Amino acid sequence: MSSALNSTTSPLHVVFGNGPLGRATTHALLVTGARVRVVATRPERPADLPPAVEYANADATDPASATRAADGASHVYNCTNARDYHRWPEQFPPLQRGVLAAARAAGAVLVVVENLYVYGPHLGVPMTEELPLRAVGPRGGTRVAMTRELEAAHASGDVRVVRLRASDLIGPGVGESMAGHRLFEPILRGETSLRLFADPDLPHSFTAADDVGRALALAAVEPRAWGGVFHVPSAPAITPRALVALIAAEADVSAPHVSAVPRAWLPMVLPVLGLFVPPLRGISESTHMFYEPFVVDTHRFDSTFDLAPTPLAASVRAAIAAYRRAPAALGAV
Repeated sequence: MSSALNSTTSPLHVVFGNGPLGRATTHALLVTGARVRVVATRPERPADLPPAVEYANADATDPASATRAADGASHVYNCTNARDYHRWPEQFPPLQRGVLAAARAAGAVLVVVENLYVYGPHLGVPMTEELPLRAVGPRGGTRVAMTRELEAAHASGDVRVVRLRASDLIGPGVGESMAGHRLFEPILRGETSLRLFADPDLPHSFTAADDVGRALALAAVEPRAWGGVFHVPSAPAITPRALVALIAAEADVSAPHVSAVPRAWLPMVLPVLGLFVPPLRGISESTHMFYEPFVVDTHRFDSTFDLAPTPLAASVRAAIAAYRRAPAALGAV
């Protein structure tokens, strides 16, 4: 484990995960002057990790390994993600349980990134934290079970938990998202047509990955937030068609013609495509996210914290710049 430049007597913030959200959280914490340790599975220290950050290699699915990596932590951040989108039920719960065990052993506040899958179909109304958790299916059901596990852990009194939920992510390094590499790549290649698995003319909320990190850093140190759940501030909702046009304009390329795969076709199309594109397997359980309005309400967070969302154009520019530096960056986990 490498040494940090910060004093070892300072409170220690341990970030599990070094993907887009882990990096955003690490950066947000460094801005506050916090002592930070990043925990990931890579044996060697990532070359782009700031010198002031400690690094620990650990298996987050192993409670003992995760506990050793988080030793001395005052705050633990779960920014991990299942490696395979289509294998959430097997891969996600062990990640959460390992990080939860680490936070419990350290007596740390546990700050968790969740998503909006838990609400399931909601008739297109703006999503608030009070919506019932109606998600079903392998992915949605897994997320609901994980949420209940965190609620129970906090209620037991042996670990303090705060949960933040974000919409579809956008920004550098974002891979599997409606605004991830499958949207950016064809536009930046100059393709003339783009067919979406979404209604291109319905409003959809996108959350900047950097804003998730900033929100986690704020909520972690606010006792009023512990035990609660908050939606991360997001830019005003935009239609997928308008987002495509924005990406093209910021990239200075011609906008492709946008069309939609009809929702009625999905039961026939998705099983076939899933044979070649594993993340599309089982996505039928979440088609409401793309064929109904998907708008997040962030009033609860706004009334507790002061954090303005990053303008969508700025997130788009940052993603384009990252892709042009290293095309694989948009597919990072």
